[in-house]
Order: sequence, then C-alpha cells, then structure tokens
Amino acid sequence: MVKSIAQKEFISTLRDRRFVVLSVLVLLLLLAATVVGLYSYHTQQQERDVAQQTVNHQFQNSADRHPHRMAHYGSYAFRPKSSISFLDFGLDSYTGASVFMEAHRQNSANFSQAQQSSSLIRFGEMTVAFVLQMLLPLLIIFLCFSTFTQEKETGTLKILLSQGVSLREIAWAKIAGYGKTVALVVGPALLIASLLLFGRSGFEWHTDVLVRLLLFIGFYLVYFFIFVVLSVVVSGVHQRSSTALVTLLGIWILCCVIIPKASANLGNTLYTTPTRAQMDADVHEEVAKGIDGHNSQDARAEAFKKELLQKYGADSLSQLPVNFDGIIMAVGEEQSTKVYREYFAELTDIFQKQNRVSEWAGFLNPYLAVRNLSMGMAGSDFPHYLHFQNEAEQYRYHLAQSLNHIQTTRLKYKDKTTRLSADTWKELAPFTYEAPPVQWALGSHLISLVALFLWLALVCTLGLRLIDKIQIA
Repeated sequence: MVKSIAQKEFISTLRDRRFVVLSVLVLLLLLAATVVGLYSYHTQQQERDVAQQTVNHQFQNSADRHPHRMAHYGSYAFRPKSSISFLDFGLDSYTGASVFMEAHRQNSANFSQAQQSSSLIRFGEMTVAFVLQMLLPLLIIFLCFSTFTQEKETGTLKILLSQGVSLREIAWAKIAGYGKTVALVVGPALLIASLLLFGRSGFEWHTDVLVRLLLFIGFYLVYFFIFVVLSVVVSGVHQRSSTALVTLLGIWILCCVIIPKASANLGNTLYTTPTRAQMDADVHEEVAKGIDGHNSQDARAEAFKKELLQKYGADSLSQLPVNFDGIIMAVGEEQSTKVYREYFAELTDIFQKQNRVSEWAGFLNPYLAVRNLSMGMAGSDFPHYLHFQNEAEQYRYHLAQSLNHIQTTRLKYKDKTTRLSADTWKELAPFTYEAPPVQWALGSHLISLVALFLWLALVCTLGLRLIDKIQIA
C-alpha cells in the first residue's frame, strides 16, 4: 500500500501542469547557470594563469638591479579558481583575485569581480548554487503544499486510513514520491555539470575534486529532503491548501531572505571592523617603533650596530664579514612583518566572528547551513580566501628575506651602485598555490554540518510526530 501511494504521488505529480512548467523552468535555469558558470570559471582561470606566468617571467628576467630594488619591485600572487567554484561563486566575486607582494608591507587581495561590475551585482548572481538554494525549495513548496490538505478536502484521506495504513506511513510514502520528482529535476542538471567538469579539456583528475563534488551534491540532497518533509508536515497540520501554501511561503521568506540578512547585520553590529584609514594609521605608528631598515642612523639602529660589532669583535661596520645594510633590512622586515601580521590577524578575527553569527544561525535556518557548506566544498568561502592570503604573505616574507640575504652576503657595506645580473633572480622560486584538502574544508564548517543534519533529524522526528497527532474530522 505504501509503495502504491508513493507511486501514485509520483505519477500524479508528473501529470500536473504546475510541475511540468515549474520543473522545466528550474531545469533550464540550472543548465544555463551551469554553462555560464563554467564559461566564467574558464575565462577567469585562464586570465589568472596567464597573469601569473607573465609576472613570474618578468621577475625572473628583470634587468640587472640592486637586491633591495628588486624587493620593492616585488611580484604578484594570483589566486587560482577552485575546480568546482563554477557551481557556487560564493565570495569569489567580492574578494580580491591578486596580491601585490613587496618589501616592508603586507597587502590584501585586490581587483575583485564586484569592483569591475555594475551595482546590480549586489542582488546576487545566477549560479547553480543560487537556483538550488533559493528556487528549488520554492518548487518543492508548490508541489507539496496540498499533499495532505487535498486528501482532507476530497475525503480520500479517510479512505486511505480505512485500509489500515497509518498517517506516518502515508506521510513517508508521499515524501518518497515527491523526492523522486525532485530528483528528476535536479539529477540531469547535476549530471551534466559533472560531465562538463570532468570532460573539460585540460582538466586534471584529483580525488579531492571528486569528493568535494559528491559532498556538494550530498549536502543539497539533504537540504531538499528537509524541505520536502517540512512541506508535507505543514500540509498535514493544516486543513486548507491555501493556508498551507501561505505558511510555507512565509517559512521560505523567513529562511531565505529575512534570517540571512538579519544575521549578517547582527554580526556587523556586534563586531565592528575598523576603517581602512584608521588601521593604516595604527599600523604605521606601530611599525615606526621598530628599526627602520632605510635609516641606519636611527637610535634603535645604532644600538643594534653596537651589539653586532661586539658580537663579531669588529671596530667598524666595514670590518664585518657580512653586509650590515642587508642585516638591518632583514631585521626591519622581520619587525614590520610581525606588526602587519598582528593587525591582519585581529582584522581577520573580527571577520570570522561576524561569519560565526551566520554559522550559528544555521540552527535556525537550513538555508544558511547549506550555503556555508556549499561555498566550502566549492572553495569559494572566506576560509579558503584567507588560506590563499596567508600563503601569499608567507611567500612575500620569504622573498623579501631572500633578497636581504643576497644583499648581506654578496654586496659590500654602503654599496648602493652594484647591480646583480638577471640570473640572480632565477634562483628564487616563483609563487605557487595549492588549495587545502576537503578534510580541511569540512573542518572549517563543522557548525554548519551539525546544523544541517540536526535539521534533518528534527523534521524526521518531531515533524512526523505532528503528523501522528492530526485530527481527522
């Protein structure tokens, strides 16, 4: 009997014009978002690859220069796109794509897509994730809102119960039937997205990418199942289809519009970020308290000179076995880097606290939970951006200190005219970036992971208990 009910719901849904129109529309949107997202990914990744190769070539083939001039000449780090970021752009459109790496200064990533787009981008982008998070729940609501109320209005629910079937069994049968119809809409789009991804020319197979894609699909299947069960339960506790539909639309607006915006505003209110001007002033003031590598007559530099002369037993800086100019540059770089990293860590901590508010709000809203997990698997979330920023900073510091070491060991004290050949710069390895593994990504979103599966447990237990308590007039 249960299988028959599930099959009946599946077949009747396929015959419903609402399903045909809405499902075709959603499927077309999914396919369009997949193609557009893949094209955008391919274009941006190609641009960044070319840019990274160009700046690496320019640095390694620079003209003969003094090492410290090369430290200020610097280089760029371009963040590569994640292989499945075309499914969910996440924060990629708003965070910078490149970092200028120079001596004495830690720069943040710049040149985001949002900076180069019109103001319409604030309304969001048509991505696969947008369709799955916002529009698929609407499709589910319009399919399921009358699943029980229609049975009550026509009197067929009593007939079903007279056959010895419980309300919970009927609910599970309807959930199974509607679950098949949702899979019929989502399945082809996700299959085509997978084929486009793995069939793309130049794509390098990685187990990590496959696991990320499978988890991406799995989290959305759980999300859809939550909305299917929720819609069936709401339909069960109402007597009229119209009130069930209004209730479900109210839940959708609350989950997908109001709570996300409210949680973001709450995080920004609780944890206010300093202005760029104030932070730059604070950093400049703190850096000024350390040794200035460009001013060897500074009082702190003089104390360091005496300490160094005593260490080597020399009478003057010219008698040192190493170049004092390079040493003081290295010390100044170390101190300024420490200051920049401390302030950057404080700013990052504020951003993470703001994001944490939205993560905890996932216990009130499955949309926020799946949104965070979706960005995490796509590699387009804040932790992935921060990982790239930290890797670029590590390379910047290593590059500056390597050039300071070259000045210390290969040039003489007060030598400002010698130019080292271009072959010297080829000794320095170019910047390369490797994204963290999927385990790291999951660990960054444990709160959202727990929230999503807690919602699954709640709708399957407490929700269906409400079904058991339905009073049949």
